[in-house]
Amino acid sequence: MSSASALPTSAPATPASRSPWRSLRHRGMRWWSAANLVSNAGTWMQLTVQNLLVLQITGSAAATGLSMSVQAAPALFVSLLGGAAVDRWPRKLTVAVSQALLGAVAFTTALLVALDRIDMTSLLVLAAVTGIIATVDGPACALLGNDLVPVEDVPSAIGVGALVHSAGRLAGTALAGVAVGFLGTASAYAANGLSFLFVASVVPFLRPVQGAAARPAASEPAAPAPTEMTVREGLRFFVRRPRLVALAGITGISSVFGRNYGLTLAVLVTGPLAGGAGAFGTVSTVLAVGGILGAVLGARLRKPSVRTVGLLAAGGALLQAVAGLSPSIAVLLVLVLPMAMVESVSDTAGTAVLQTDPPPHLRGRVLGVWSSVGTVWSLGGPPLLGLLMQWAGARGALVAGGLLIAGSIGAGLLVRRRGLPTRVSVTPKDGDLTGREALGTAA
Repeated sequence: MSSASALPTSAPATPASRSPWRSLRHRGMRWWSAANLVSNAGTWMQLTVQNLLVLQITGSAAATGLSMSVQAAPALFVSLLGGAAVDRWPRKLTVAVSQALLGAVAFTTALLVALDRIDMTSLLVLAAVTGIIATVDGPACALLGNDLVPVEDVPSAIGVGALVHSAGRLAGTALAGVAVGFLGTASAYAANGLSFLFVASVVPFLRPVQGAAARPAASEPAAPAPTEMTVREGLRFFVRRPRLVALAGITGISSVFGRNYGLTLAVLVTGPLAGGAGAFGTVSTVLAVGGILGAVLGARLRKPSVRTVGLLAAGGALLQAVAGLSPSIAVLLVLVLPMAMVESVSDTAGTAVLQTDPPPHLRGRVLGVWSSVGTVWSLGGPPLLGLLMQWAGARGALVAGGLLIAGSIGAGLLVRRRGLPTRVSVTPKDGDLTGREALGTAA
């Protein structure tokens, strides 16, 4: 990165390519992926150490959960404003500044830990500040990555991003133990600060490619003036866009009654299947492998739709229901691999739709709305699932949850099919355009 010149833009990918790695043919995307790998490793180093640090300070597991909740809480209340800021401000500048600020927070924490001046209050304040900055940094980074590839390669970029996240998590968790063992707890925070600065240093050299998702189509209206870029406009677009509402419904019901396998499968393995911690570790490993394979398959998509997301989510839910009836650990392992793969492909397809469907000047606010809604799911889902497990047991929760997800999605697809407008010819009148057809809502 010593060169002062901008990274050159690669030639557009061949339209027929379905390679999951096609987004990496663009040099900017390769640099962005490398930067995200470093950043994810640093983040997981800090997260791994942070829980231990809270336990050392307070000796309370509840305090550990509180620190995580404080960091996540801003996503519920501030994400709409963060998304509006992403739409209003230059994207590259926004990412560079937000990454630098996150680095400053990490360095501050490292200094307090090194000087033995850290306490629970300061940790909670720093966690809250990190959460607030992340409401801007998250959507800005997601959309900047989309700027670096043609719109048809966005699923590939998202799939590569999922793989980078998984690799960064593994590397960061392993490096955290080494760093703490040789250099102390503060070193993990300092390493995370350096990772943020690395990302910020790469951003100025990135250039959008021709045909990127950020470029408006000729039929799209021009972006409004900054004074018109309100949070309300993003909310209004989201609730009036049937495909985004449907996507939110699919993701919401899947998040509440599925996906929480750390809870449901843990109870199933250690309860009805009479396995131990080792057996659940094996199941968790297979789930992780399935998620990685699914990310690779999802990266092959070119034009995913909400229908694709729904069918995949329903398929994963049916596999979940069958997994709930597993008579042994061996049968469960056979089922959870395709279950995780299908759900990972569904997630990749849904993220691609979410990030490319809104017009460019609204994407930050739409992601802000999505972040707020997703936080509600993540906070409300586990308690609801816990109540279902208490009432029906682990098997009942997996079976009932899977059937509820699949049934709801199937009903939605059926209603949509019956509600599609019939194309009819319109007799032209004086002053009318000829050859028009009745217009229907795109969903």
